[in-house]
Amino acid sequence: MLNVASRNQGTHNKIQFCLDGVIHGVSDFDPTLSLLDWLRFQACRTGTKEGCAEGDCGSCTVLVGTLYDDRILWRAVNACILFLPMVDGKALITVESLAKQDDMHPLQKAMVELHGSQCGFCTPGFIMSMYGRTIGASGTCNASLDDVLAGNLCRCTGYGPIIAAANAISLEQRDDASDITRLRSIARKEMLHLIYDDPLAGIQRHWFTPTSVSQLSDLLLSHPDARVVAGATDVGLWVTKQHRMLDKIIYLGEVTELNQLIECENEVVIGAGVRYNDAHAALYRLHPDLGLLVRRIGAVQVRNAGTIGGNIANGSPIGDMPPALIAFEASLTLRLGDVRRTIPLEKFFLEYGKQDRKTSEFIESMSIPRPKNGDIIRIVKLSKRFDSDISAVCSAMLIRLEAGRIVHARIAFGGMAGIPKRAIHCESQLIGSDWSASTLELAAQALAKDFTPLTDVRGSAAYRLKVAGNLLRRLWLEQDGTRATVFDVEAVHG
Repeated sequence: MLNVASRNQGTHNKIQFCLDGVIHGVSDFDPTLSLLDWLRFQACRTGTKEGCAEGDCGSCTVLVGTLYDDRILWRAVNACILFLPMVDGKALITVESLAKQDDMHPLQKAMVELHGSQCGFCTPGFIMSMYGRTIGASGTCNASLDDVLAGNLCRCTGYGPIIAAANAISLEQRDDASDITRLRSIARKEMLHLIYDDPLAGIQRHWFTPTSVSQLSDLLLSHPDARVVAGATDVGLWVTKQHRMLDKIIYLGEVTELNQLIECENEVVIGAGVRYNDAHAALYRLHPDLGLLVRRIGAVQVRNAGTIGGNIANGSPIGDMPPALIAFEASLTLRLGDVRRTIPLEKFFLEYGKQDRKTSEFIESMSIPRPKNGDIIRIVKLSKRFDSDISAVCSAMLIRLEAGRIVHARIAFGGMAGIPKRAIHCESQLIGSDWSASTLELAAQALAKDFTPLTDVRGSAAYRLKVAGNLLRRLWLEQDGTRATVFDVEAVHG
Protein backbone atom coordinates (compact mmCIF):
# COMPACT_ATOMS: atom_id res chain seq x y z
CA MET A 1 0.00 0.00 0.00
CA LEU A 2 2.73 2.46 0.96
CA ASN A 3 5.28 1.24 -1.54
CA VAL A 4 6.81 4.62 -2.41
CA ALA A 5 7.85 5.44 1.14
CA SER A 6 9.02 1.94 2.01
CA ARG A 7 10.96 1.51 -1.22
CA ASN A 8 12.79 4.82 -1.27
CA GLN A 9 12.76 6.49 2.09
CA GLY A 10 11.49 4.43 4.99
CA THR A 11 9.03 5.75 7.57
CA HIS A 12 9.53 8.12 10.47
CA ASN A 13 7.04 8.85 13.22
CA LYS A 14 8.98 11.76 14.64
CA ILE A 15 9.48 15.40 13.71
CA GLN A 16 12.08 17.78 15.13
CA PHE A 17 12.20 21.54 15.49
CA CYS A 18 14.03 24.13 17.54
CA LEU A 19 12.27 26.30 20.13
CA ASP A 20 14.30 28.70 22.27
CA GLY A 21 17.53 26.80 21.77
CA VAL A 22 16.00 23.42 22.57
CA ILE A 23 15.44 20.76 19.93
CA HIS A 24 12.02 19.19 20.41
CA GLY A 25 11.10 15.80 19.04
CA VAL A 26 7.40 15.00 18.74
CA SER A 27 6.12 11.57 17.81
CA ASP A 28 2.88 9.58 17.63
CA PHE A 29 0.53 12.49 17.02
CA ASP A 30 -2.36 13.32 14.73
CA PRO A 31 -0.74 14.91 11.63
CA THR A 32 -3.47 17.54 11.54
CA LEU A 33 -2.67 18.72 15.07
CA SER A 34 -2.19 22.47 14.80
CA LEU A 35 0.97 24.19 15.96
CA LEU A 36 -1.24 26.31 18.21
CA ASP A 37 -2.70 23.30 20.01
CA TRP A 38 0.75 21.79 20.51
CA LEU A 39 2.03 25.07 21.95
CA ARG A 40 -0.88 25.55 24.31
CA PHE A 41 -1.71 22.01 25.43
CA GLN A 42 1.60 20.18 25.21
CA ALA A 43 4.30 22.84 25.52
CA CYS A 44 2.09 24.85 27.95
CA ARG A 45 2.91 28.09 26.10
CA THR A 46 -0.44 29.72 26.65
CA GLY A 47 0.67 33.19 25.61
CA THR A 48 -0.25 32.28 22.05
CA LYS A 49 -4.03 32.59 21.84
CA GLU A 50 -6.82 31.14 19.74
CA GLY A 51 -9.25 33.79 18.57
CA CYS A 52 -10.84 32.85 15.28
CA ALA A 53 -9.20 29.49 14.41
CA GLU A 54 -9.19 30.50 10.75
CA GLY A 55 -6.18 32.78 10.32
CA ASP A 56 -8.02 36.11 10.44
CA CYS A 57 -7.44 37.70 13.84
CA GLY A 58 -3.69 37.17 14.40
CA SER A 59 -3.90 36.39 18.10
CA CYS A 60 -2.03 33.12 17.43
CA THR A 61 0.87 34.77 15.56
CA VAL A 62 4.28 33.13 16.01
CA LEU A 63 7.49 33.27 14.00
CA VAL A 64 8.75 30.24 12.09
CA GLY A 65 12.34 30.24 10.84
CA THR A 66 13.64 28.33 7.81
CA LEU A 67 17.35 27.75 7.23
CA TYR A 68 18.64 29.01 3.87
CA ASP A 69 22.39 28.34 3.50
CA ASP A 70 23.90 30.44 6.28
CA ARG A 71 20.88 32.43 7.41
CA ILE A 72 17.41 31.95 8.85
CA LEU A 73 14.42 33.54 7.17
CA TRP A 74 11.75 34.27 9.76
CA ARG A 75 8.07 34.39 8.89
CA ALA A 76 5.10 35.51 10.99
CA VAL A 77 2.39 32.87 10.60
CA ASN A 78 -0.98 31.94 12.07
CA ALA A 79 -0.33 28.96 14.33
CA CYS A 80 -4.03 28.08 14.45
CA ILE A 81 -4.09 26.75 10.87
CA LEU A 82 -0.50 25.53 10.59
CA PHE A 83 -0.25 21.75 10.91
CA LEU A 84 2.50 20.67 13.30
CA PRO A 85 4.47 18.56 10.74
CA MET A 86 4.93 21.73 8.68
CA VAL A 87 7.50 22.99 11.23
CA ASP A 88 9.71 19.91 10.94
CA GLY A 89 13.30 21.12 10.64
CA LYS A 90 12.32 24.72 11.48
CA ALA A 91 12.93 27.14 14.36
CA LEU A 92 10.13 28.74 16.39
CA ILE A 93 9.74 31.96 18.34
CA THR A 94 6.69 32.55 20.55
CA VAL A 95 5.80 35.50 22.76
CA GLU A 96 7.40 33.68 25.72
CA SER A 97 10.68 33.65 23.80
CA LEU A 98 11.10 37.41 23.97
CA ALA A 99 11.46 38.07 27.71
CA LYS A 100 14.93 37.40 29.10
CA GLN A 101 15.59 36.57 32.77
CA ASP A 102 12.19 37.86 33.88
CA ASP A 103 12.77 41.16 32.09
CA MET A 104 10.27 42.11 29.42
CA HIS A 105 11.33 42.74 25.86
CA PRO A 106 11.36 46.45 24.90
CA LEU A 107 8.28 45.86 22.72
CA GLN A 108 6.40 44.48 25.69
CA LYS A 109 7.51 47.38 27.85
CA ALA A 110 6.40 49.86 25.20
CA MET A 111 2.96 48.26 25.05
CA VAL A 112 2.64 48.66 28.83
CA GLU A 113 3.99 52.19 29.03
CA LEU A 114 1.96 53.48 26.07
CA HIS A 115 -1.27 51.69 27.12
CA GLY A 116 -1.41 49.44 24.07
CA SER A 117 -3.34 46.67 25.83
CA GLN A 118 -6.66 46.39 27.66
CA CYS A 119 -8.08 42.88 27.85
CA GLY A 120 -4.73 41.62 26.53
CA PHE A 121 -6.09 38.73 24.49
CA CYS A 122 -4.77 40.04 21.18
CA THR A 123 -1.60 41.53 22.64
CA PRO A 124 0.77 38.54 22.19
CA GLY A 125 -0.11 38.36 18.49
CA PHE A 126 0.56 42.06 18.03
CA ILE A 127 3.86 41.70 19.88
CA MET A 128 4.95 38.89 17.57
CA SER A 129 4.03 40.80 14.41
CA MET A 130 5.90 43.84 15.74
CA TYR A 131 8.90 41.70 16.64
CA GLY A 132 8.92 40.23 13.15
CA ARG A 133 9.10 43.78 11.83
CA THR A 134 12.00 44.72 14.12
CA ILE A 135 14.13 41.80 12.82
CA GLY A 136 13.17 42.18 9.15
CA ALA A 137 11.02 39.07 8.89
CA SER A 138 9.44 38.09 5.58
CA GLY A 139 6.87 40.57 4.29
CA THR A 140 7.95 43.40 6.59
CA CYS A 141 10.88 44.98 4.76
CA ASN A 142 9.82 48.23 3.09
CA ALA A 143 6.25 47.59 4.31
CA SER A 144 4.27 50.17 6.22
CA LEU A 145 3.39 49.48 9.84
CA ASP A 146 -0.28 49.38 8.84
CA ASP A 147 0.48 46.55 6.40
CA VAL A 148 2.55 44.65 8.96
CA LEU A 149 -0.28 44.81 11.52
CA ALA A 150 -3.17 44.30 9.08
CA GLY A 151 -3.48 40.65 10.14
CA ASN A 152 -3.88 41.47 13.83
CA LEU A 153 -7.25 42.57 15.17
CA CYS A 154 -7.97 44.41 18.43
CA ARG A 155 -11.51 44.87 19.71
CA CYS A 156 -11.00 47.11 22.71
CA THR A 157 -7.78 49.14 22.79
CA GLY A 158 -7.93 50.91 19.48
CA TYR A 159 -4.90 50.92 17.27
CA GLY A 160 -3.38 54.29 18.20
CA PRO A 161 -1.48 53.15 21.32
CA ILE A 162 -0.45 49.90 19.61
CA ILE A 163 1.02 51.75 16.65
CA ALA A 164 2.75 54.17 19.02
CA ALA A 165 4.37 51.23 20.83
CA ALA A 166 5.55 49.71 17.55
CA ASN A 167 7.03 53.01 16.42
CA ALA A 168 8.87 53.40 19.72
CA ILE A 169 11.12 50.42 18.98
CA SER A 170 14.00 50.53 16.51
CA LEU A 171 15.04 47.71 14.17
CA GLU A 172 17.47 45.16 15.56
CA GLN A 173 19.85 42.51 14.29
CA ARG A 174 18.94 39.07 15.60
CA ASP A 175 21.80 36.68 16.39
CA ASP A 176 20.75 33.36 14.86
CA ALA A 177 24.14 31.62 15.00
CA SER A 178 23.17 29.00 17.60
CA ASP A 179 19.83 28.29 15.92
CA ILE A 180 21.59 27.85 12.57
CA THR A 181 23.85 25.20 14.12
CA ARG A 182 20.90 23.38 15.64
CA LEU A 183 18.85 23.47 12.44
CA ARG A 184 21.78 22.00 10.52
CA SER A 185 21.93 19.16 13.02
CA ILE A 186 18.27 18.22 12.44
CA ALA A 187 18.15 18.84 8.69
CA ARG A 188 16.26 15.98 7.08
CA LYS A 189 17.93 14.21 4.18
CA GLU A 190 15.02 11.95 3.35
CA MET A 191 11.31 12.25 2.77
CA LEU A 192 9.24 12.49 5.94
CA HIS A 193 6.49 9.91 6.32
CA LEU A 194 4.43 9.98 9.50
CA ILE A 195 2.02 7.17 10.38
CA TYR A 196 -0.59 7.72 13.07
CA ASP A 197 -2.88 4.99 14.36
CA ASP A 198 -6.06 6.90 15.11
CA PRO A 199 -7.58 5.21 18.17
CA LEU A 200 -11.01 6.79 17.68
CA ALA A 201 -11.48 6.21 13.98
CA GLY A 202 -9.64 2.88 14.02
CA ILE A 203 -7.61 3.74 10.93
CA GLN A 204 -4.10 4.76 10.02
CA ARG A 205 -3.50 8.34 8.95
CA HIS A 206 -0.48 9.39 6.92
CA TRP A 207 1.58 12.52 6.33
CA PHE A 208 4.19 12.77 3.57
CA THR A 209 6.71 15.55 3.05
CA PRO A 210 8.54 14.91 -0.24
CA THR A 211 11.67 16.89 -1.03
CA SER A 212 11.70 16.66 -4.83
CA VAL A 213 9.16 16.92 -7.61
CA SER A 214 9.86 13.32 -8.66
CA GLN A 215 9.05 12.10 -5.15
CA LEU A 216 5.85 14.13 -5.22
CA SER A 217 4.89 12.70 -8.59
CA ASP A 218 5.47 9.12 -7.40
CA LEU A 219 3.52 9.72 -4.21
CA LEU A 220 0.49 11.06 -6.07
CA LEU A 221 0.52 8.07 -8.43
CA SER A 222 0.60 5.71 -5.44
CA HIS A 223 -1.88 7.71 -3.36
CA PRO A 224 -4.32 9.44 -5.72
CA ASP A 225 -6.72 9.97 -2.80
CA ALA A 226 -4.22 12.04 -0.77
CA ARG A 227 -4.95 15.66 0.04
CA VAL A 228 -2.23 17.97 -1.26
CA VAL A 229 -1.39 20.85 1.11
CA ALA A 230 0.84 23.84 0.49
CA GLY A 231 0.19 26.67 2.97
CA ALA A 232 -2.91 25.16 4.66
CA THR A 233 -4.58 28.58 4.64
CA ASP A 234 -7.68 26.87 3.25
CA VAL A 235 -7.30 23.22 4.26
CA GLY A 236 -6.47 24.25 7.82
CA LEU A 237 -10.02 25.56 8.16
CA TRP A 238 -11.41 22.20 7.10
CA VAL A 239 -9.95 20.84 10.33
CA THR A 240 -10.49 23.75 12.72
CA LYS A 241 -13.97 24.83 11.54
CA GLN A 242 -15.48 21.81 9.78
CA HIS A 243 -13.76 19.17 11.94
CA ARG A 244 -12.94 17.10 8.89
CA MET A 245 -10.58 14.14 9.22
CA LEU A 246 -7.87 13.95 6.58
CA ASP A 247 -6.47 10.45 6.22
CA LYS A 248 -3.59 11.17 3.82
CA ILE A 249 -1.77 14.46 3.37
CA ILE A 250 1.08 15.30 1.01
CA TYR A 251 2.81 18.53 2.01
CA LEU A 252 4.53 20.54 -0.74
CA GLY A 253 6.53 22.95 1.38
CA GLU A 254 9.88 21.16 1.05
CA VAL A 255 9.73 20.33 -2.69
CA THR A 256 12.74 22.25 -3.97
CA GLU A 257 11.64 22.67 -7.57
CA LEU A 258 8.22 24.03 -6.61
CA ASN A 259 9.83 26.83 -4.60
CA GLN A 260 11.77 28.33 -7.50
CA LEU A 261 11.04 31.73 -9.05
CA ILE A 262 12.88 32.73 -12.22
CA GLU A 263 12.69 36.19 -13.78
CA CYS A 264 13.47 35.85 -17.50
CA GLU A 265 13.67 38.48 -20.19
CA ASN A 266 10.22 37.75 -21.58
CA GLU A 267 8.44 36.05 -18.69
CA VAL A 268 8.40 35.25 -15.01
CA VAL A 269 8.22 31.56 -14.09
CA ILE A 270 6.87 30.83 -10.61
CA GLY A 271 6.87 27.41 -8.98
CA ALA A 272 3.53 26.27 -7.60
CA GLY A 273 4.91 26.28 -4.03
CA VAL A 274 6.18 29.87 -4.03
CA ARG A 275 4.55 31.85 -1.24
CA TYR A 276 2.89 35.17 -1.95
CA ASN A 277 5.37 37.20 0.07
CA ASP A 278 8.28 35.55 -1.73
CA ALA A 279 6.75 36.42 -5.12
CA HIS A 280 5.63 39.93 -4.17
CA ALA A 281 8.68 41.84 -5.39
CA ALA A 282 8.90 39.94 -8.69
CA LEU A 283 5.20 40.48 -9.38
CA TYR A 284 5.56 44.18 -8.62
CA ARG A 285 8.40 44.36 -11.12
CA LEU A 286 6.19 42.61 -13.65
CA HIS A 287 3.65 45.39 -13.11
CA PRO A 288 2.97 47.64 -10.09
CA ASP A 289 -0.75 46.78 -10.04
CA LEU A 290 0.17 43.10 -9.52
CA GLY A 291 2.25 44.09 -6.53
CA LEU A 292 -0.55 46.20 -5.09
CA LEU A 293 -2.95 43.30 -5.56
CA VAL A 294 -0.68 40.92 -3.63
CA ARG A 295 -0.49 43.48 -0.82
CA ARG A 296 -4.26 43.06 -0.30
CA ILE A 297 -4.37 39.26 -0.40
CA GLY A 298 -4.88 38.22 3.21
CA ALA A 299 -2.31 39.75 5.55
CA VAL A 300 1.39 39.18 6.21
CA GLN A 301 0.71 35.94 8.09
CA VAL A 302 -1.46 34.55 5.29
CA ARG A 303 0.93 35.66 2.53
CA ASN A 304 3.78 34.01 4.43
CA ALA A 305 2.01 30.66 4.17
CA GLY A 306 -0.33 30.79 1.16
CA THR A 307 1.03 29.94 -2.28
CA ILE A 308 0.05 31.17 -5.73
CA GLY A 309 -0.19 27.61 -7.01
CA GLY A 310 -2.47 26.65 -4.14
CA ASN A 311 -4.71 29.64 -4.83
CA ILE A 312 -5.06 28.52 -8.45
CA ALA A 313 -5.53 24.82 -7.67
CA ASN A 314 -8.25 25.73 -5.17
CA GLY A 315 -10.31 27.03 -8.10
CA SER A 316 -12.21 29.61 -6.06
CA PRO A 317 -14.26 32.06 -8.17
CA ILE A 318 -13.18 34.84 -5.80
CA GLY A 319 -9.46 34.09 -5.73
CA ASP A 320 -7.72 37.40 -6.41
CA MET A 321 -4.69 36.31 -8.40
CA PRO A 322 -6.28 34.23 -11.24
CA PRO A 323 -8.11 37.13 -12.99
CA ALA A 324 -4.90 39.15 -13.11
CA LEU A 325 -2.87 36.21 -14.41
CA ILE A 326 -5.52 35.43 -17.02
CA ALA A 327 -5.35 39.02 -18.28
CA PHE A 328 -1.57 38.64 -18.54
CA GLU A 329 -2.01 35.43 -20.62
CA ALA A 330 -0.36 33.21 -18.00
CA SER A 331 -0.01 29.49 -18.63
CA LEU A 332 0.19 26.50 -16.31
CA THR A 333 2.52 23.52 -16.48
CA LEU A 334 0.90 20.42 -14.99
CA ARG A 335 2.63 17.12 -14.32
CA LEU A 336 1.31 13.56 -14.15
CA GLY A 337 4.04 11.04 -13.47
CA ASP A 338 6.86 12.04 -15.81
CA VAL A 339 4.54 13.68 -18.35
CA ARG A 340 4.09 17.44 -18.45
CA ARG A 341 1.53 19.52 -20.31
CA THR A 342 1.11 23.27 -20.57
CA ILE A 343 -2.27 24.98 -20.88
CA PRO A 344 -3.51 28.58 -20.77
CA LEU A 345 -4.54 29.42 -17.22
CA GLU A 346 -8.04 30.39 -18.34
CA LYS A 347 -8.58 26.84 -19.67
CA PHE A 348 -7.79 25.33 -16.26
CA PHE A 349 -11.06 26.56 -14.76
CA LEU A 350 -13.96 24.55 -16.18
CA GLU A 351 -16.89 25.25 -13.87
CA TYR A 352 -17.48 25.90 -10.19
CA GLY A 353 -15.50 23.36 -8.19
CA LYS A 354 -14.06 21.67 -11.29
CA GLN A 355 -10.66 22.21 -12.90
CA ASP A 356 -8.83 20.62 -15.81
CA ARG A 357 -6.62 18.45 -13.62
CA LYS A 358 -6.48 14.68 -13.91
CA THR A 359 -6.24 12.30 -10.97
CA SER A 360 -2.69 12.39 -9.54
CA GLU A 361 -1.84 15.43 -11.68
CA PHE A 362 -0.50 18.56 -10.01
CA ILE A 363 0.45 22.13 -10.91
CA GLU A 364 4.21 22.36 -11.26
CA SER A 365 4.67 25.99 -12.29
CA MET A 366 3.11 28.97 -14.02
CA SER A 367 4.57 31.27 -16.64
CA ILE A 368 3.56 34.94 -16.84
CA PRO A 369 4.58 36.87 -19.99
CA ARG A 370 5.91 40.36 -19.46
CA PRO A 371 3.56 43.09 -20.72
CA LYS A 372 4.67 45.22 -23.63
CA ASN A 373 5.75 48.81 -23.34
CA GLY A 374 2.69 51.05 -23.72
CA ASP A 375 0.14 48.45 -22.59
CA ILE A 376 -2.76 49.92 -20.65
CA ILE A 377 -3.12 47.84 -17.49
CA ARG A 378 -5.44 48.18 -14.53
CA ILE A 379 -6.11 45.67 -11.76
CA VAL A 380 -8.74 46.52 -9.15
CA LYS A 381 -9.97 44.64 -6.10
CA LEU A 382 -13.27 45.79 -4.59
CA SER A 383 -14.14 44.63 -1.08
CA LYS A 384 -15.93 45.96 1.98
CA ARG A 385 -12.65 46.37 3.87
CA PHE A 386 -9.35 47.39 2.35
CA ASP A 387 -7.29 44.87 4.36
CA SER A 388 -7.78 41.14 4.81
CA ASP A 389 -11.10 40.87 3.00
CA ILE A 390 -12.60 38.75 0.26
CA SER A 391 -13.36 40.41 -3.07
CA ALA A 392 -16.84 41.27 -4.17
CA VAL A 393 -15.37 41.90 -7.62
CA CYS A 394 -11.79 41.68 -8.84
CA SER A 395 -11.02 42.96 -12.32
CA ALA A 396 -7.93 42.86 -14.52
CA MET A 397 -7.73 44.75 -17.81
CA LEU A 398 -4.91 44.77 -20.36
CA ILE A 399 -5.38 46.80 -23.55
CA ARG A 400 -2.89 47.38 -26.36
CA LEU A 401 -3.16 50.24 -28.86
CA GLU A 402 -1.72 50.92 -32.29
CA ALA A 403 -2.32 54.30 -33.91
CA GLY A 404 -5.26 54.97 -31.60
CA ARG A 405 -7.01 51.66 -32.25
CA ILE A 406 -7.35 48.73 -29.87
CA VAL A 407 -5.48 45.75 -31.32
CA HIS A 408 -5.42 43.52 -28.23
CA ALA A 409 -7.61 43.26 -25.13
CA ARG A 410 -7.72 40.85 -22.21
CA ILE A 411 -10.48 41.57 -19.68
CA ALA A 412 -10.92 39.13 -16.78
CA PHE A 413 -13.04 39.14 -13.64
CA GLY A 414 -13.33 37.27 -10.37
CA GLY A 415 -16.54 37.23 -8.35
CA MET A 416 -18.70 37.53 -11.46
CA ALA A 417 -19.17 33.84 -12.28
CA GLY A 418 -18.57 30.35 -10.89
CA ILE A 419 -14.96 30.58 -12.08
CA PRO A 420 -12.42 33.34 -12.80
CA LYS A 421 -13.38 34.22 -16.36
CA ARG A 422 -12.58 36.36 -19.37
CA ALA A 423 -15.20 38.78 -20.68
CA ILE A 424 -15.24 37.59 -24.30
CA HIS A 425 -18.10 39.81 -25.54
CA CYS A 426 -16.52 42.81 -23.85
CA GLU A 427 -13.17 42.06 -25.50
CA SER A 428 -14.82 41.68 -28.92
CA GLN A 429 -16.39 45.10 -28.52
CA LEU A 430 -12.96 46.58 -27.80
CA ILE A 431 -10.70 44.90 -30.36
CA GLY A 432 -10.59 46.78 -33.66
CA SER A 433 -12.35 49.85 -32.26
CA ASP A 434 -11.02 53.33 -31.63
CA TRP A 435 -9.73 54.08 -28.14
CA SER A 436 -12.56 56.35 -26.99
CA ALA A 437 -15.15 56.89 -24.30
CA SER A 438 -17.89 55.52 -26.53
CA THR A 439 -15.93 52.31 -27.14
CA LEU A 440 -15.43 51.77 -23.41
CA GLU A 441 -19.13 52.47 -22.83
CA LEU A 442 -20.17 49.81 -25.34
CA ALA A 443 -17.68 47.38 -23.83
CA ALA A 444 -19.11 48.04 -20.36
CA GLN A 445 -22.62 47.30 -21.61
CA ALA A 446 -21.41 44.07 -23.24
CA LEU A 447 -20.50 42.66 -19.83
CA ALA A 448 -24.16 41.71 -19.35
CA LYS A 449 -23.65 39.12 -22.12
CA ASP A 450 -20.55 37.71 -20.42
CA PHE A 451 -21.73 37.35 -16.84
CA THR A 452 -24.78 36.47 -14.79
CA PRO A 453 -23.37 37.05 -11.29
CA LEU A 454 -24.88 35.77 -8.06
CA THR A 455 -26.18 37.75 -5.13
CA ASP A 456 -24.49 37.00 -1.80
CA VAL A 457 -23.30 38.75 1.35
CA ARG A 458 -20.55 40.56 -0.55
CA GLY A 459 -22.82 42.15 -3.13
CA SER A 460 -25.93 41.78 -5.27
CA ALA A 461 -25.90 40.66 -8.88
CA ALA A 462 -26.97 44.14 -9.97
CA TYR A 463 -24.16 45.73 -7.95
CA ARG A 464 -21.55 43.44 -9.44
CA LEU A 465 -22.63 44.12 -13.03
CA LYS A 466 -22.83 47.84 -12.39
CA VAL A 467 -19.45 48.09 -10.73
CA ALA A 468 -17.78 45.92 -13.38
CA GLY A 469 -19.00 48.29 -16.08
CA ASN A 470 -17.93 51.30 -14.05
CA LEU A 471 -14.40 49.91 -13.80
CA LEU A 472 -14.18 50.02 -17.60
CA ARG A 473 -15.61 53.53 -17.67
CA ARG A 474 -13.13 54.60 -15.01
CA LEU A 475 -10.29 53.20 -17.08
CA TRP A 476 -11.09 55.73 -19.79
CA LEU A 477 -11.27 58.58 -17.27
CA GLU A 478 -7.91 57.57 -15.81
CA GLN A 479 -6.32 57.56 -19.24
CA ASP A 480 -7.85 60.94 -19.97
CA GLY A 481 -5.61 62.50 -17.35
CA THR A 482 -7.04 61.59 -13.97
CA ARG A 483 -4.53 58.79 -13.38
CA ALA A 484 -1.99 57.52 -15.89
CA THR A 485 -1.83 53.71 -16.10
CA VAL A 486 0.02 53.20 -19.37
CA PHE A 487 2.68 50.59 -18.66
CA ASP A 488 6.23 51.93 -18.86
CA VAL A 489 8.89 49.21 -18.94
CA GLU A 490 11.65 51.70 -18.16
CA ALA A 491 9.81 53.04 -15.10
CA VAL A 492 9.33 49.58 -13.59
CA HIS A 493 12.62 47.94 -14.49
CA GLY A 494 14.98 50.84 -15.06
